[in-house]
Amino acid sequence: MTEWKFAQRNENERLAQVHYFSMIKVQGDQQVEFGIKVYEYFTPADPSMPYFAVADKKVNQSAGGYTPTGWGHSLLEALSACMASIRRFPYDPGAAPGS
Repeated sequence: MTEWKFAQRNENERLAQVHYFSMIKVQGDQQVEFGIKVYEYFTPADPSMPYFAVADKKVNQSAGGYTPTGWGHSLLEALSACMASIRRFPYDPGAAPGS
């Protein structure tokens, strides 16, 4: 166990170490950079999923928008799930939701 986990006094505090990543999504001639935060929880709500990843941009905006996320037992699993969601849906910042 790393020492940062000893700072938490109450499991409801949901202390997490945050890891930052970046990926480039290529769409035609566009390159869109996504920032991804992966939270490593000391006492996760679901003990089998201590890692949660979330992107900094929405995708699929023309259908209402979706923020890519991913849960996992490992950092790799959560990060990979989030990246798969980014790849799965188009990014169109000019699209009006529901149009």
